[in-house]
Parts: sequence; structure tokens; C-alpha cells
Amino acid sequence: MSLPAYYTTKDKVWHYAFRVICFSIFFFLLAPILIMIPLSFNAGPYFTFTREMLTLNPEGYSLRWYQDFLGDEGWMRSISNSFIIGIAATVLSTSLGTLAALGLSRAEMPAKGLIMGILISPMIVPLIISAAGMFFFFSQINIAQTFVGVVLAHAALGTPFVVITVTATLVGFDQSLTRAAANLGASPTTNFFKITMPLILPGVISGALFAFITSFDEIVVVLFVAGVEQRTIPREMWSGIREDISPTILAVATILVLISIALLTVVELLRRRGERMRGLSPQ
Repeated sequence: MSLPAYYTTKDKVWHYAFRVICFSIFFFLLAPILIMIPLSFNAGPYFTFTREMLTLNPEGYSLRWYQDFLGDEGWMRSISNSFIIGIAATVLSTSLGTLAALGLSRAEMPAKGLIMGILISPMIVPLIISAAGMFFFFSQINIAQTFVGVVLAHAALGTPFVVITVTATLVGFDQSLTRAAANLGASPTTNFFKITMPLILPGVISGALFAFITSFDEIVVVLFVAGVEQRTIPREMWSGIREDISPTILAVATILVLISIALLTVVELLRRRGERMRGLSPQ
């Protein structure tokens, strides 16, 4: 792609320098992941590249750490807990966040700025403070170190993402559609499921995926609120780093990276679908 003819020498220098800076930042952020993934296939119990790996010798590569992960009861229990807690927290946060966003989108809603600030406060308050507060509160009502407590804690952390994404979707929502449906005799429930929900569904699903990722990768709140029976994958990895360092952690981290990439890809596809539905991008 050639540069515009009116670009000065200064503009051309900045054009290429900006791309070099962006590439350097991306490389700095992705380098640990790019190193971690091949190390998870190391045949030896090392966290460094062996001579066989550097020379691309097949004997230097193995799936033993993935086999250890899949064959270990503790890891399997932790991944089961992560999915159970993540799905339950996602359902709860998506329901609450969507209802809150719909309420905040109404023109007659009072103190919308204050309510929005309260709803997204879990994203602003340092996580260690939120975790400590949840621990003391949940201890008072006897749900600390239970699945209910962990689910509620993760739902509180995931709700702001749902509120933000659904609110952004509702910005381009045509309220005349719901008024027309009401004039034609549609009940509020029918109006919501037939008119509103199909149009905001990409935003709802995107928020749900962000909430699930937040729950799936969360560690600080789990350390405070969860008990032995609620050990999640991040909690198991944290314990493994402290107690028994093994390259199995690299295999688990690689799997988590692939899951995150898949979920973010779905979010991007939903974002583009939402833009097409609202006419913000070409078909």
C-alpha cells in the first residue's frame, strides 16, 4: 500500500515509526505466550529449551505433560469446578447485567450515572479489596468456602462486562420497534423476546463470554472465598507453582490460551454480526 502523495518526509517517518512501535508492543505482550507454547511439548522436565528442541529433533518433543494433565484427578476436578462455577456465574451475571442495561437505557431512569458507576465498580476497585470484602461478608452469612459463595463472587465480577456490552448494543437500538409492537397488542414479555432480545443478542452473548472468561481465569477471589472443594484451574496452577513445579502447568496454560482465543474469536464474530444487523457495516 503506497503512501499518499501529499505526505511530507516527517509524515512518512512517523507512518513507519508508528508501525514499528505497535509491532514492538505486540511482540512484548505476546513473547511469553509464544515461548510457553512450544515449551509445553518439552520431552524433559525442564522449563527451558533443550538441545533436541532447538535442533528440531523429534525426540525432544512429547505430549507427556498433556497426558499428565488429562490423567491427574486433581487437575480434572479443578477443570470441572472451573466450568461449573464459570457457567453458573455467567448465567447469573448475564441475567442481572442484561436487565440492568435495559433499565439504564430508558430515558426516564433516574440517577443513571450513579447506578452505572455502582454497577461497574467491581472493574475499578482493586481486586484484592473486593476479595477481602467478599470474604468477610460471605463469612457472616455462612456461604464462604462454598460453591454458592464462589459463584456469587464471580457473578459480581462478571456483571459489569455484561452491562457495558449490552448498553453499547442498546445505543443504536430503535425504540420505535418496541412501541410499534406494543401498539399491535404485543405484551411486554412478547415484546422483549420477539423484538428486543434478537437485536441485542450479539451484545448479550459477548458480555456472557467476557463474564465466563473473567470467572474462568480468576484467582484472587478464589484464594479468599473458595475452599478445598472449590479449587479451580487457576487455583490449582497457583498451588502447583508454589508446591510442585512441573511443566504440566505449561500444558494447562497452553490449553487456557487456546480457550481464550476461541472465545475472543466468537466475540469478534458476534460484534461484526451486531454491526451488520444495525446497519453500521456493509453486509
